[in-house]
Amino acid sequence: MTEVYTLTIEGLERKLPIIPINDHLSIASFVILGDTELVCHVAPLLAEKLPEVDYIVTAEAKGIPLIHELTRVIGKKEYIIARKSVKAYMENPIVHKVNSITTTSEQILCLDGKDAKVLQGKKVALVDDVISTGESIQALEELVQEAGAEVVAKAAILAEGDAANREDFIFLEKLPVFVK
Repeated sequence: MTEVYTLTIEGLERKLPIIPINDHLSIASFVILGDTELVCHVAPLLAEKLPEVDYIVTAEAKGIPLIHELTRVIGKKEYIIARKSVKAYMENPIVHKVNSITTTSEQILCLDGKDAKVLQGKKVALVDDVISTGESIQALEELVQEAGAEVVAKAAILAEGDAANREDFIFLEKLPVFVK
């Protein structure tokens, strides 16, 4: 039987399976994809904590439903997605490398040149489902800064492990890591 961690966010409860990352570390697997109830529950809670922004930006893919709802809640008409590969439709993409705790190899994040022009001179919030090591959000920050945007907030639903001690992140709940 898989061990579980019970997470509660402002009265909404989820049972998260605990999965191994390596021989010494396990995490509670938090997947928001397909969980409309959770996304609609947390988006207004995060919106209350965000400063005024022109755009919300996330990296593909788990943050997409969250920023879709968050953008709707704050009354904006569009959001920006950094993709994990260069697409044929992209014009002059900006590309950055990233390592994440939940992936086994180096990845890239890329921003379409058209999106980069939209972000130039704008105030943005970077949003993800979980902030853990902070490497993904840092790569995203470098990407949008290269586009000429000003990052005014970095936010997530959860801050995992040591990320919960950082003062430069906005988050709703802490998520422990499990060390063997």
